[in-house]
Amino acid sequence: MQCIFCKIVNREIPAKILSETAHSMSFLDAFPLSRGHVLAIPKNHCERVQDLSDDESADLFSLVHRMISRVDKLAGATLVAIHNGKGAGQEIPHVHVHMVPRYAGDSAGAIHSMFGSATALSDDQAAQLYEMLKD
Repeated sequence: MQCIFCKIVNREIPAKILSETAHSMSFLDAFPLSRGHVLAIPKNHCERVQDLSDDESADLFSLVHRMISRVDKLAGATLVAIHNGKGAGQEIPHVHVHMVPRYAGDSAGAIHSMFGSATALSDDQAAQLYEMLKD
């Protein structure tokens, strides 16, 4: 697939590339939510995090770890976000990690502000989810 991120990787469209590794790259977001909004992507086209190989995943999150220190210096706090699939709000079907500096008074709020209210679970529902998700 040739999505916009693949075109950035292949240098078919310009981007302000900040760092690059064997399997990943980071660059300034073209449509930033705040000053210093950075994306980190795998070079290989993968739609979801679970589609990454172990090496690609380790490389990508190592790059995120390195870049977050730089991004965090801008405002002192950074939102790190991944939309994993279209249903989660992913607009470009290529794994990408957002690092969004959070500035005082930016009114973006906490992750809980994205949802109307918390989901109420019975003890049985919580136990069932626990069994489904644990190792």
